[in-house]
Amino acid sequence: MTGQVVVVGSANVDLVVDVPRHPAGGETILGGDLRRTPGGKGANQAVAAARAGGAETTFAGALGTDESADLLLASLERAGVRTDLVSRVDAPTGTALITVSPDGENAIVVAPGANARLELTAAQVERIAHADVVLAQLEIPLGTVRAAAAARRPGAVMALNAAPSRDLPADLWDAVDLLVVNEHEAADLARAEGTPEDLAKVLLERVPAVVITLGADGSLVAERDRETVRVPGIRVAAVDTTGAGDTFCGVLAAGLARGLALAEAARLAGVAAALAVTRPGAQDAVPAAAEVEESAR
Repeated sequence: MTGQVVVVGSANVDLVVDVPRHPAGGETILGGDLRRTPGGKGANQAVAAARAGGAETTFAGALGTDESADLLLASLERAGVRTDLVSRVDAPTGTALITVSPDGENAIVVAPGANARLELTAAQVERIAHADVVLAQLEIPLGTVRAAAAARRPGAVMALNAAPSRDLPADLWDAVDLLVVNEHEAADLARAEGTPEDLAKVLLERVPAVVITLGADGSLVAERDRETVRVPGIRVAAVDTTGAGDTFCGVLAAGLARGLALAEAARLAGVAAALAVTRPGAQDAVPAAAEVEESAR
């Protein structure tokens, strides 16, 4: 291991149903069999970072004391994620209700449960202080994201995947070193419309570096005082896009932790995300490092 990643974020059990199309308001449709799989943006990203190799990955999150928590812990540990600092709280483990259409697109509703009660412990703060990359998302309280940013050491990267989209307070903007968003989230945060390059230019006024994911079209990597780079995507037959963005974020964080340049880390992250959408599920779909390296070549 050449680096350390701490993922501060959510963990959910995903309840997934394949549907012929997503229902409209007030409509009932018949779907396929129910699948119960491990998910949650934070846990997904931790699995992806661990499977990417080269970086020791810790998940700092909150779970209940129910069967769903056991399912999530088992998945994290199988992937090689350190779970010794996961908090257990008096609340149900988070749950996500997901419908997946035949083209692989999903619609998701999250019941946060234990995730809404995540507050960093002294042990979690200490682990964060030794990390090379701290990665957070917005399925947990903003105060917890602030605390994670404040705990990082000088020179460490505070990466924020600003999803699901919401307004960010000024002090959190100031704490972010790297913002990772899709096009819709970028437009929301920039309060503007335009090309990904246009949106990145606006966002660079608030943060030093931005990666905008573009689905099958790859990603845009923008850093202050550097030329903006378009990283091409890989065309695949999508089966399920659940967790693709999380795979991207986790692999990106692991690449940065082991010393890769941002554009190169984004290239590997894009390959991993493309592989992930060819399989059902979130954590179960995250590819191993060897698969990513082979496809990247």
